[in-house]
Amino acid sequence: MDIKQLRYFCTIVEEKQITRAAKKLHMAQPPLSQQLKQLEAELDVTLFERNGRHMEVTECGLVLYTKAKKILADLDETVVEVKSTDEGLKGVVAVGASKSCFSYLPTRIKAFRETYPLVTFQLREGDTFHISELLKTRAIDLAVTRLPLESSDHEFSMIPLPKESYVFVIPKSWWQLVSQKTSVQMKEIQDFPLLLLHRINGKGQFEMIVNECKRHGFKPNVILECPDASMILSLVESEVGATIVPKSTLSAIPQLNTVALSIEDSEIISESAVIWLKDRYLSKSAQHFLELFQQDVIK
Repeated sequence: MDIKQLRYFCTIVEEKQITRAAKKLHMAQPPLSQQLKQLEAELDVTLFERNGRHMEVTECGLVLYTKAKKILADLDETVVEVKSTDEGLKGVVAVGASKSCFSYLPTRIKAFRETYPLVTFQLREGDTFHISELLKTRAIDLAVTRLPLESSDHEFSMIPLPKESYVFVIPKSWWQLVSQKTSVQMKEIQDFPLLLLHRINGKGQFEMIVNECKRHGFKPNVILECPDASMILSLVESEVGATIVPKSTLSAIPQLNTVALSIEDSEIISESAVIWLKDRYLSKSAQHFLELFQQDVIK
C-alpha cells in the first residue's frame, strides 16, 4: 500500500464510479481498476460492493477511507509546513543575548513577528564567553553580545552594532556625593566601591575599565565582579556599590533607584555585534531575522 493507492481509493469512494474517478485523476480506467484490485488483494478484504457501474464502499472500505483521509491530510499539511519552513515562514529562531545587549532585541522581535507570525523564538542569555559556547555547540542560531570576542573566535561572522559610551551608575541616595551632577570625571570614580561586569572566561569590559582607571592614575576599588548585568544593577539599587556599564544596558534593565552619569574624560567605548558561526547553515527564518540588523547598518 502506498500514498498513490490511497489517493486513488479515496477518489473512487467520493466519485462512486471508476470511470468518473479515472477522469478526475486524469488517468485511464484500466490502470485505476488494477490499482484497486491490488489494494484489495494486499488487504485481503472487499472494499466496494459493485452494482453495475455504481460502487458502494463496504464497512471495511469505510474504515480505510476514514484513516486514509487523515493520512493524506497529514501528508499535505507536512508538505506545506516543510515548504513554509524552507521559505522562513514557519520555524524556530534560537537567539542568544548578553543582558547588557538585550535592548537591541525587543523592537526587532516585534517587527519580525508582524511579518512572520508563525515563527517562534527561543531566547538564551549569558556573557560573551557563554554565548560563544552556545553558538559553537549549535544550541543557538545567532546572538547579540559585547565585543571583543576571544582571538580564537575567528570562526564567527558578525554585524557590528552602533558604538556607545559607558555611564557611571550610582544609587540615587549617593547622588549628593557628586553634587547631583549629570556627569563626572574619571578621578571622581576612585572614591566609590565598584561592582564590575566580568566574563566567566576571557577578557572584555572588566579589563577595559580597569585599564582606563589606571590611565587616569588610580587603581579602582573593585569590591565585586559578576557576569550578570541585572544582578550588578540590583546590587547598585541596594546601595552595595556603583558600577560602570554601557549606556544601553539601562534600557534593557530599567532602574528606579539609581542615577546614570556620563563620564566626561573617558575614552572607552562599548562595541557590540550580532554574531553567528561562519560555516553553519542558517535557516531562512534566522536569515530573515538577521536582515533586520543588516538594514539598520545600511541606514
